[in-house]
Amino acid sequence: MEQRRNRITVITMAIFLLTVSLLCWFKGSDKYSEAERRYLKDFPELSWTTVMNGKFMSEFENYTQDQFPGRDALRGLKSGVALYVFAGMDNNDLYYRDGYIGKIEYPYKPEAIAHATKVFTSVADKYLKDTDCKVYYSIIPDKGYFLAEENGYLAMDYALLEEEFCAGMDGMTYIDLFDVMELDDFYQTDTHWRQEKLPEVAGVIANAMGKELNAEYECIALDEPFYGVYHGQLALPVAGETLYYLDNEELAGCYVYDYTNAQEIAIYDMEKATGADPYEIYLSGPLSLITIENPSADTDAELIIFRDSFGSSIVPLLVEDYAKITLVDIRYIYSGVLGNYIEFEDQDVLFLYSTLVLNNSETLK
Repeated sequence: MEQRRNRITVITMAIFLLTVSLLCWFKGSDKYSEAERRYLKDFPELSWTTVMNGKFMSEFENYTQDQFPGRDALRGLKSGVALYVFAGMDNNDLYYRDGYIGKIEYPYKPEAIAHATKVFTSVADKYLKDTDCKVYYSIIPDKGYFLAEENGYLAMDYALLEEEFCAGMDGMTYIDLFDVMELDDFYQTDTHWRQEKLPEVAGVIANAMGKELNAEYECIALDEPFYGVYHGQLALPVAGETLYYLDNEELAGCYVYDYTNAQEIAIYDMEKATGADPYEIYLSGPLSLITIENPSADTDAELIIFRDSFGSSIVPLLVEDYAKITLVDIRYIYSGVLGNYIEFEDQDVLFLYSTLVLNNSETLK
């Protein structure tokens, strides 16, 4: 009887595997999910070794989850059932409250903050010591700072993050942004802040560095709705929103150079507007090293910004006060080689990073 049950189990599993494999095979494997903005799993290696050590079944489960026909519809159904039918607080750490999609960012990771400050102070010691550079730093709170705790979700200890980060940035001037930002500054479906909400934030940063912003901008909307990264991950039918960008003649006259691809680019890359992530219209997305030269500037002052993707949309609003701005993303370029590209002399230097990157700083190098 026991042997018969075992045979039935094996046969049932074999039929199941064959059925799922055939469904996925006839559908064809998708390489990339535009909605989730990630690469999908391919069919795993099938061999005696991978079957016996359990690797095949583990990877096959991931494969079927990624390649099952009608997967996006099922993901949406799963999210809806989890959040509305069973009144779940979240679905895979994503939640929908007050018209915003948020992600649980927890816990606070002191080792990540220690790594970030070590990298930044190493940069300062290597390049800024014995120069006339004025050095500043700032923390960009993520959307969870305004959304998570008041809706009953776990959140990192932002006060402790700020305290320990500031303690590690000795000798640099802190620019506090926590009190000048609010939830409305963020996209509802994405991680990032909205450029049209940033003139006040840019003004706070500029004033702290001894500058004053007076430029006026035309607020221009993209034609197509914007669906941020959280929209695809949560898979609920949340309405798209409008992505705006702020432009004027001074910005249009700037010369922007991308060292990663050795080419001139625009402040606003309109080809990205219809791509996978329209937020990348701002300075063409996450590039490792960019310079912006402003021939209309009535100063020879320069600014160097160490930044993450949040910097892409605020930097254009700082252009008016500088003849040249250099943007460095040390997630994609090793900080030890910067001396080959930048001559550090008497520039303003700003370390501008979001809590999302600081609390996950292993990408900084």
